[in-house]
Formats: sequence, structure tokens, C-alpha cells
Amino acid sequence: MERITISLDADLAAEFDRLIAQRGYRNRSEAVRDLLRAHLEQARPKTADASHCVASLSYVYNHHERDLAERLTALQHGQHDLTVATLHAHLDHENCLESVILRGPTAAVREFSDALIAERGVRHGQLNLIDVELDAEREHQHAYRTVGRSHGHVHLKPKT
Repeated sequence: MERITISLDADLAAEFDRLIAQRGYRNRSEAVRDLLRAHLEQARPKTADASHCVASLSYVYNHHERDLAERLTALQHGQHDLTVATLHAHLDHENCLESVILRGPTAAVREFSDALIAERGVRHGQLNLIDVELDAEREHQHAYRTVGRSHGHVHLKPKT
């Protein structure tokens, strides 16, 4: 681990300490590491297009909107290779919140997310994307048994 020193004015340091207390960090170093990871992750897609990612796509929609639930489900089924899981929550008599866990090629995940968010009736769409490296060493060596047959799977390692 590398040690760095930063200087903050008193007001900024006090505000940072309040944030640390609110979020339950044990110390400033943990908080700074998380802030740096978040900032680097946010900046990374702008500077380089990672080949693979994991992501959480969340959005709100009115389930009374004509055929919207069916269109959203059809989009997810159309990209079943990207869609890992979906969580559906009823907010009130009309609105639902869905969170979709995605993984795959970054360009495909972005394209799918943009298409879903662009559906008429979808509101508050937000994609949280995390670049990952494919762990090639484990991809070739790691396999497990399922009902008498072996199949490998890919390990995804976050870049930060």
C-alpha cells in the first residue's frame, strides 16, 4: 500500500469528517479510497471503452402504461445473455421500480440500457457500470461439476 498526504482547508475537512461519520467509515483513508474508486470508475468509460462490465440498471415505470411491462420484459428476454437478474418492486398502485443486473461486453450493456431507458413510460433510468477484467487464468482452469458434466465459467474481476 502506498501512503500519500493531502492538504484540505478546515471547512472542507470538517465537511468530509461529517460525511465519514454519516457513512460509517472507520477512518479518512477508507473514505478517500472509496471516493477515488468511484471517481476513477466514473471517469474510465469517458477515456477508454472497457471490453467487459457488470452493471446495475434501475428505472421507474407506470405499469398501467400500455404494453410497457411486456415491452420491458421482451427487451430483457431479447438480451438474455446480458441479463443476470431482475428485481421488481411495487412503489404504489401505479409505479414500479426495477433493477436489472447485467454483465457482458460494455458496448452491448450500454446499448441495451439506453434502449430500455428510452422506452416510452420509463422514468428515472440510471446505469451504474463497473468495468471488469476477464480472469483468463481461472477461465481455463476452473470448472465445476453439475449433474455429472463439467462446464467452465468466467470470473469477472473489478478493475479498481
